[in-house]
Amino acid sequence: MSQSPDLKALAGALQGKKGFKLNMTIGLDGFVDEIVHLVDKRQDYANFTRIPTIAEWGARISRAAGLSTNMEMVTVQTKLGGNGPILSNALLEYGVDLTYIGNLGVPDIHPVFKPMAEKAKAVYSLANPGHTDAAEFEDGKIMLGKHFTLKEITWDAMKNAMGGAAGIAKNADECHLLGMENWTMLPHMSDIWENMIKEMFPLMKDRAEKPLAFFDLADPEKRTKEDIHAAMKLIGKFEAKFRAVLGLNEKELYEIADVFGIGYDVSKTPEVLEKTTLEVFNALGIFCLVVHPVHTACCVVNGQYFNVSGPYCAKPVLTTGAGDNFNAGFCLGLSLGLEPLQALLLGVSTSGFYVRNAHSPTFDQVIAFIGDWADGKVSG
Repeated sequence: MSQSPDLKALAGALQGKKGFKLNMTIGLDGFVDEIVHLVDKRQDYANFTRIPTIAEWGARISRAAGLSTNMEMVTVQTKLGGNGPILSNALLEYGVDLTYIGNLGVPDIHPVFKPMAEKAKAVYSLANPGHTDAAEFEDGKIMLGKHFTLKEITWDAMKNAMGGAAGIAKNADECHLLGMENWTMLPHMSDIWENMIKEMFPLMKDRAEKPLAFFDLADPEKRTKEDIHAAMKLIGKFEAKFRAVLGLNEKELYEIADVFGIGYDVSKTPEVLEKTTLEVFNALGIFCLVVHPVHTACCVVNGQYFNVSGPYCAKPVLTTGAGDNFNAGFCLGLSLGLEPLQALLLGVSTSGFYVRNAHSPTFDQVIAFIGDWADGKVSG
């Protein structure tokens, strides 16, 4: 059962937060994303109908088994990509003072990242970006990625760029939130976390309220259960200096449940979602676990479960990056001191605006969106 926080109250609370000052550091990936549509039938050089669903694309591929086929992709947008840059771009739109660490291009920043880099307080680019063809459909997306440059994101590369462990610790001391995105695709991320714990933690100051550390695995299915389990244990160790927050989509939640040996009903009803989220939270031993299915969002904070429905959009303009925009809104909400229900609602409002407008909202735009949603003016 979804809980129903007062949308008008949230809009009012956000009005009272205008002019906030928050300092965040985000990393560690970077991709150039080409958003593509798959051609079903082409009428002429300028006009075509797209393959509308993943199932129909899959059926067409299956029919080519033992034969061959030719499929046309049409690039409809080239944009910055990667969980870290999309999250950062959304936070910058909200007015956060942001430092970025990752692979945005060397020796020069790739053009797709330059607007983001110009708004950021500081950027440490350690390598060239990866590349993704994001095939979008009405019922989801398929991400086809080239990841080879991500192997250059290492602890030593970070230390060389940022003034050693002391420089990284100083940066962490100044943060309200440290975000580390895309564990799955970064082969050295677990090593980076281990070295943060070993080298950075002893150099950090103790603070009355620990900063937030946000983690996004980014679809760990291709990693072994042993690797995933070890990464979950490392995230738990961040509680020594941070309030650790793990963000998952629904598919990832059940994958992590499998890693911990947590059984669940395959029907995946709202009751199963709640039970599984609570059990995974208890296994992790962290401050917050947040999960964003398509229609709802939920989290556990201090052992209490919260769940809200979102402004679902049946025919989104853009879905690639919707989860990262949810994370941006949720992380901003926690950083501003909102209650968990309101933070969830800010998350689904951020993603709801994004999928309808194909760009992240400003602070004023998300307040207006929440007001429109409260008034029944947000269409599905």
